Amino acid sequence: MIRPHGSEQLNPLFVSDESQRTALIEQAKSLPSVIISSADAANAVMLGAGYFNPLAGYMNKADALSVAETMHTVDGLFWPTPVLCLVDDISAIEGHKRIALRDPNVEGHPVLAVMNVDAIETITDDELAQISQQVYGTLDPAHPGIQDFTSQGQFALSGPIEVLNYSYFETDFPNTFKTAGEIRDDIAAAGWQTVVAFQTRNPMHRAHEELCHIAMERLGADGLVVHMLLGQLKPGDIPADVRDAAIRKMADVYFEPNTVMVTGYGFDMLYAGPREAVLHAVFRQNMGATHFIIGRDHAGVSDYYGDFDAQTIFHDQVPKGALDIAIFEADHTAYSTKLNTVVMMREAPEHTKEDFVLLSGTRVREMLGNGEAPPPEFSRPEVAKILIDYYQNLDS
Repeated sequence: MIRPHGSEQLNPLFVSDESQRTALIEQAKSLPSVIISSADAANAVMLGAGYFNPLAGYMNKADALSVAETMHTVDGLFWPTPVLCLVDDISAIEGHKRIALRDPNVEGHPVLAVMNVDAIETITDDELAQISQQVYGTLDPAHPGIQDFTSQGQFALSGPIEVLNYSYFETDFPNTFKTAGEIRDDIAAAGWQTVVAFQTRNPMHRAHEELCHIAMERLGADGLVVHMLLGQLKPGDIPADVRDAAIRKMADVYFEPNTVMVTGYGFDMLYAGPREAVLHAVFRQNMGATHFIIGRDHAGVSDYYGDFDAQTIFHDQVPKGALDIAIFEADHTAYSTKLNTVVMMREAPEHTKEDFVLLSGTRVREMLGNGEAPPPEFSRPEVAKILIDYYQNLDS
C-alpha cells in the first residue's frame, strides 16, 4: 500500500488507548482552556484522524509563513497550507504550558484536545495579508476563505496536541466519517491495490459519476473512494447529510458491488483553489489512495481561480517526489447528445457547446426548488428526487 506522506507509518494524534484518554479527559478539567474556532477544531480533528500526517500539532509562526511562501516547513517538510490555531483572547491561557482546547461546535464546548504549548505568537496584519495572498491568491474580503481566516484572531498557539474526540463528525455521521487509518484498513481488507479518490463538497451529478468510471477504467483501478467533506461550508451549499444520502444512492445504483466506498472527513472548506487541491492530495495519500481525481476549478469559488490552476500547480510548484500519490487530470465532463454518453469535453473536438447538456448551478437549484428534475443526462432521477425533497422542504 502507498506510504503516508512524510513517514513510513501513519501517526494519528487521537489518543486511542481508552484508559489513557479517560485520564486525559479528567486532567483536562483542571487545565486552563480556550474555546477555539471551527477551523482550528477541524484542524484538530484532521490531526487526530491521521489526515495531517506527519504533523505533531499546530504550526508556529515561522512554519506557517514558510509554508505559505514555499510550501515547506522550516525543517523542509512539504506542506501546502498553514495549519494554525488562531484565537483572539489568550487571557485564560497566557503563561501556561499545558492547556485544553474546547470545541466551538458541540454544546457545552467539551475539550477536543490537550496541547503542550510551545509558543503563543502574534500574527500581524501584514503577516495575515501575506499568508492570505500566498495561500488564497487574493486579499478580497468577499472571498469566503479569507473571511474565515482573517476573523479567527491573531494569536497563534503552537505545539503538539493529543486529540480526545472527533467533535460532531463521528456522532452526526456515524456511517460516513472515517479516519485515514480506518480507510487504509478498509482498502487492505478489500484487497484493492490501485485506488482512486474523488473529493466532493457537493452532490454528485451524472458527469461526476461518469468521471469516476472513466478514471477507474483508464487506471485499471480496483476501487473508488468517494471522500466527502463533512465540515463547515459557505452559505447556500447543500448540507452534508443530504449530500451523503444522494451520493450513497448513486453508488448503490450505478456502480458495481464492492467497487466503491462512500466516506467522509471532518474538515472545514478553505475554498483555496490550487493550494487546497494539493492539501486534498495529501489527505488522500494518507488514507491510502494511489490516485486522486482533480477536475475543473477544484476547491475553487466564484472566479478567483483559473479553470485548471488546481492541476497546473502540481506541475509548476509541487516538487518532483514531494508526493507519492498520482493525479488524474480531468476536464469538464458533460453529456454529449452526439455520442449519447458523458465525455470529457476536451476529448470531443467535433462538438460545439450546443452538443452538450450544460446547466448552471443556479438553474439546477431553480429546477430542484420548483420540484422539477433536471434531465437524466445531467442528474440521475434517484439523486434528483433526494435533492428535490431537500429544496422543497426549505420552503415549507
